[in-house]
Amino acid sequence: MEIEKALLDKVNVWLTPAFDSETQAAIKGLMETSPKELEDAFYRNLEFGTGGMRGVMGVGTNRINKYTLGKATQGLSNYLKTSFPGQELKVAIAYDCRNNSDTLAKVVADVFSANGIKVFLFSELRPTPELSFAVRHLGCQAGIVLTASHNPPEYNGYKVYWADGGQLVPPQDKELIQVIEALEYSAINWDAKEDLIELIGDEIDKKFVKMALVAASFNTAAEARKNLKIVYTPLHGTSVKLIPELLEQAGYTNVHIVAEQAVPNGNFPTVKSPNPEEPEALSMAVALADQLDADVVIGTDPDSDRLGVAVRNGNGIMTLLNGNQTMVLMTEFLLSEWKKKDKLNGKQFIASTIVSTPMMHDLASAYNVECKVGLTGFKWIAKMIVDFPEQEFIGGGEESFGYMVGDKVRDKDAVTSTLLLCEIAAQAKANASSLYQELLKLSVKYGYYKEHLISITKKGKEGAAEIKQMMIDLRENPLKEINGQRVIMVEDYQASTALNLLDGTKEELTLPKSDVLIYYLEDGSKICARPSGTEPKIKFYFSVNEKLDDVKNFKAVEASLDQKIQNIIAGMALN
Repeated sequence: MEIEKALLDKVNVWLTPAFDSETQAAIKGLMETSPKELEDAFYRNLEFGTGGMRGVMGVGTNRINKYTLGKATQGLSNYLKTSFPGQELKVAIAYDCRNNSDTLAKVVADVFSANGIKVFLFSELRPTPELSFAVRHLGCQAGIVLTASHNPPEYNGYKVYWADGGQLVPPQDKELIQVIEALEYSAINWDAKEDLIELIGDEIDKKFVKMALVAASFNTAAEARKNLKIVYTPLHGTSVKLIPELLEQAGYTNVHIVAEQAVPNGNFPTVKSPNPEEPEALSMAVALADQLDADVVIGTDPDSDRLGVAVRNGNGIMTLLNGNQTMVLMTEFLLSEWKKKDKLNGKQFIASTIVSTPMMHDLASAYNVECKVGLTGFKWIAKMIVDFPEQEFIGGGEESFGYMVGDKVRDKDAVTSTLLLCEIAAQAKANASSLYQELLKLSVKYGYYKEHLISITKKGKEGAAEIKQMMIDLRENPLKEINGQRVIMVEDYQASTALNLLDGTKEELTLPKSDVLIYYLEDGSKICARPSGTEPKIKFYFSVNEKLDDVKNFKAVEASLDQKIQNIIAGMALN
């Protein structure tokens, strides 16, 4: 296979003295034996997506390594100096359980310190939400987490947080990218100043746990807490550093940890994927729950920002809830608690994203609060808190198994959310109910919403082109009818337009531009298409709904909605 000149020019840069001999040897090996892999390693630069910069570890511009992270950190150092002139610059750095996360975190710390920036580096792995908390608690201008969330073991990543504790949003994100892309690798300052690097740990843990206890405790009776039998798994990740301690301090003593998954391990040896969205990831926890007759299963992903929840259904069988279901359960509970305390005065809001369940709007209307909706990613919810300081943020989430309780952490937070979920479950059990029954009650109150997600993986350069073409086809040749239902509206967030297909009128969308398309059908169904910002996938989100007049009719309505989703998928030729 002949190497294209443009690609070869990029490769040759990495064969200069600015790169160590080990890196150069690895590249020469790819040139000789794996030209296809070489192409994938260099055909583009890693991009900042919805979850920061994330990719496979290895040599090359399209890989996570000390040079791509060094360049990003050098660029961020330069950008901080121009953004906060005359200030003492401070950053906090955390890392998860992934292979090389600790060494890459030290590389990042070294580059910051070399640029005269004070670094607070966690001494061991820690949950991502703790980093968000630490940025604000320590008065930092920025923060970094080395993580690839729930991606496969060969991945790692670099998430950038700003002074508010939220991930980068416009205009900072694009400005930073421009600074980084303008840099040569030879401009990276590697000359670390160790006296500027301070190790942190236990003292921040204690502050975080105290914060979570305040945010997510709701006067649940001590006996109710003791009576809730919980099975918990950190899926080899970071939440084991905080969740057991948090639950113990809150009074939850009947907690059973999946021992085989309690030890942090970047190879995730007991699961195919450490993603609590996938039932297989929680299979060991569910098996233990059945053995112990537990009430609830809670599993967190490696960096502890997402949580998966399994509950016993009406037949006593452990069933995995989806992210929309846990989101509405937690939001309804928070709203009801705020109402009980007479804290709702019309100046509060909850939040969600354009791909999540529309049921959140119904909850907001019922409690006379606003439901703000943003693009995918919690950075947009964090931005809402900054943009609307006159309003109080109660809680919010998105379909991808993330939730945020209050405004002390500005990213999805599986640690605090775990305590909140346990409070809801303990109170329900004490009242002869369950999480499952509470969810059914919400479906009667607001209507039964059923959501479904399809992810289609397309790897490499060709895969990226295929995904791009799929979006072009959906955009340029919009479907007029799906499953016998007319498409009445198409929202195109890349063009910032909402096209009414019934009368041909267009309205402007005010959210930032994003490669997302949403189709609305005349029966209230909603279909969203978007390429993943962190993985080589295109995702299709389906939401259908129907009135549920009585809990006893739940199965029939569920079957009807399941069939409707399958018909829509078939109608779009996605199966």
